[in-house]
Amino acid sequence: MSTLVIIEHDRGTLSSASLEALAAARTLGGDVHAVTLGANANGLAATLAAHGASVVHQAHHDLLGDYGPEAWGDSVAQLVSAVGSSAVIACGTDRGNEVMAHVAAILDQPMVANCTEITPGDSWQIVRVRWGGSLLERCTLVASTKLVTVAHHTFEAAEAPVASNAQPFVPELDPVLARSVVGERVERAAGVTLATAPVVVGGGRGVGSPEAFAPLEELAGLLGGVVGCSRAVTNNGWRNHTDQVGQTGTRIAPDIYFACGISGAIQHWVGAMASKKILAINTDAEANMVTKADYAVIGDLHQVIPAISAEIKRRRGA
Repeated sequence: MSTLVIIEHDRGTLSSASLEALAAARTLGGDVHAVTLGANANGLAATLAAHGASVVHQAHHDLLGDYGPEAWGDSVAQLVSAVGSSAVIACGTDRGNEVMAHVAAILDQPMVANCTEITPGDSWQIVRVRWGGSLLERCTLVASTKLVTVAHHTFEAAEAPVASNAQPFVPELDPVLARSVVGERVERAAGVTLATAPVVVGGGRGVGSPEAFAPLEELAGLLGGVVGCSRAVTNNGWRNHTDQVGQTGTRIAPDIYFACGISGAIQHWVGAMASKKILAINTDAEANMVTKADYAVIGDLHQVIPAISAEIKRRRGA
């Protein structure tokens, strides 16, 4: 039995989500293989070996120079057929789910997304997240090739070094697949991102205006974090969608999440629930985010946030 892990990367920069997928694959027993797509990912082989990949298949083709879900999916499907993988795993990120859906369609096999527990056997017993995180479903997967994605932030990435070798693979890809390859990019400023920040200061409708996010920006800057927001904020045009935390935004897992003036609708909670600690600041003691938070301050965020920043500055002697 061998499990193939799809490695997500951006022009050679590894996504830590793929290390979670490798950790999940190791729990299944058998050999763990990895597949990288595009020559710019060849340099990832040593890192993947350190996380348990005994073989790293390096898919090379002109259409794999940048991300393209159809080209990636077709390449993985061809590799599965060539090496006879019994299972394929990816992390349940947007890209991971998208590529796996293409693999499933090409191989005509069922796919189970966003799994939190997998018990292998002739058939797999699986627990997966449904309905935006409000439901855990138990299901049985019966297939000749098991295709699953694991819920982001469910399995902890950890090193497990093995002897490894890299093997080139050249898929046969129809030029028409170039229709869905990334062709243009807008570069963001360097630094921590919403998905990777150790501290996120989030603001909801209760912040009141775009200008009122300034104290949140100050607090995030003092703590080495970033500012996030709820969907209501982006709907009002106060912040860019790239700042949105939630089911239709970014799923975060910081050491602490300051949820300021956020009611805590289920869609937002799905994006924030992997936070190690949550501090809610709200005038409503019955707000969903307050009841679910580890800590809560019942008060006006416009007074509480500046007070926190002032105390941080005082203790630092600023």
